[in-house]
Amino acid sequence: MKILPVLSSLLALNIDKGRTTIMASRMVRSKDNAGVGVDVGGRLYLGMDFGTSGARYALIDQQGTLRAEGKRDYPSYTSKDTEDWLCSWKTTLHLLLEDVPITLRPLVASISIDGTSATTIIVDSESGEPLCRPFMYNESCTDALPAVKAIAPANHTVCSGSSTLCKLVSWWNSDNSKKESALLLHQADWLLWLLHGKLGVSDYNNALKVGYDPELESYPSWLLAQPYSRILPSVQAPGTSIGPIKEDIRTQLGFPEDCVVCTGTTDSIAAFLAARAIQPGQAVTSLGSTLAIKLLSTNRIENALFGVYSHRLDDKWLVGGASNTGGAVLRQIFTDEQLVKLSEHINPAEASPLDYYPLPAVGERFPVADPKMKPRLHPRPENDVEYLHGIFESIARIEAKAYGLLKDLGATKVEEVFTAGGGAKNGKWTKIRERVLGLPVSRATQTEAAYGAALLALKGAQSDVQ
Repeated sequence: MKILPVLSSLLALNIDKGRTTIMASRMVRSKDNAGVGVDVGGRLYLGMDFGTSGARYALIDQQGTLRAEGKRDYPSYTSKDTEDWLCSWKTTLHLLLEDVPITLRPLVASISIDGTSATTIIVDSESGEPLCRPFMYNESCTDALPAVKAIAPANHTVCSGSSTLCKLVSWWNSDNSKKESALLLHQADWLLWLLHGKLGVSDYNNALKVGYDPELESYPSWLLAQPYSRILPSVQAPGTSIGPIKEDIRTQLGFPEDCVVCTGTTDSIAAFLAARAIQPGQAVTSLGSTLAIKLLSTNRIENALFGVYSHRLDDKWLVGGASNTGGAVLRQIFTDEQLVKLSEHINPAEASPLDYYPLPAVGERFPVADPKMKPRLHPRPENDVEYLHGIFESIARIEAKAYGLLKDLGATKVEEVFTAGGGAKNGKWTKIRERVLGLPVSRATQTEAAYGAALLALKGAQSDVQ
């Protein structure tokens, strides 16, 4: 069972209905309200998203209808004056499970989790106990970069200080005596292990940045020749059933005996799945603090110079890149209230003559690879409406250039863009982007990664039945 046919069938159901059915009354944390107003028939599928600052859950039915959702901030724990992220994540996992309405838990057929890409945890292969603190997603281990570049093909995805492989090599080369019993897991792998109890299982989205080749469905020979290759996890497709939920969790919280736990994915892939882009040429632009794009392509594209790499999605490829432009620049200049009020006076049909390259600081990575590029936000007109219009239009041009670069690198040409992130709420900006891109641009119906993880749980449950 593949994930794209699952998304396609859900879209067909929603077209038949004439709209996407989303419950108006969504569940919140309070257990006192658990199950109120929920009309449930059939099984449910639970997805959890562990992001950079907090976690969410989404519970859907077989038609993709959202039945309950909730979120938690990570509690702060410290150990030896450092943040104890493992304790925080474990606590949050159990809090989210408890937040699922008690009346709905017996209906949960499957669970999946997404986590931040390249967050790396090295544990004991027998007990699962951590052998060191986790390496965070944005942590760079430049000390290992020369060794990694010496073995990996030029411009490979792992040739970045923040890659999982660099973190593994950095740990391996440090002074430790625990190599014989070590096992590498990603954040999602570790959280899922807490639920199913089988150590050493990952998915090919998370494993990409440790060097796994999703096209060959194996680790490459240059990686397997290294002594640390023995601590790499086995790899399955995202949304593959691993096994039943652990009995102690099941009995404590009231999940059914046949509830299965499935392999997960990264947070960005889960967010793409939530948008339900299923055809080559469909793309998702995330307008958050930065501008990130992901395009469904028939061709695989890898280019470390621009930070472009491809995740496998069934028999297709999710090609992505991220610019440093985006909402962070706008927040440096305008308040949220100003953005709303000024936007009201923008005519999106008129092109702005202002030519900027909005960056929050020096340096750009995509679609221009220039670590020394300076922000260009002048001249500033006296009229703030004109200024905001110029910034919106300039970011839209960067987005257009980014999709053009992917095409030049060999990706499928973009045909339609769905938008996620805070920028998706601004209708005037959407119209500007539609004009600049020359493409239909719309807000994604679902934008939460937890929803995408729930779709993987649905896929896993359907595969388990077949």
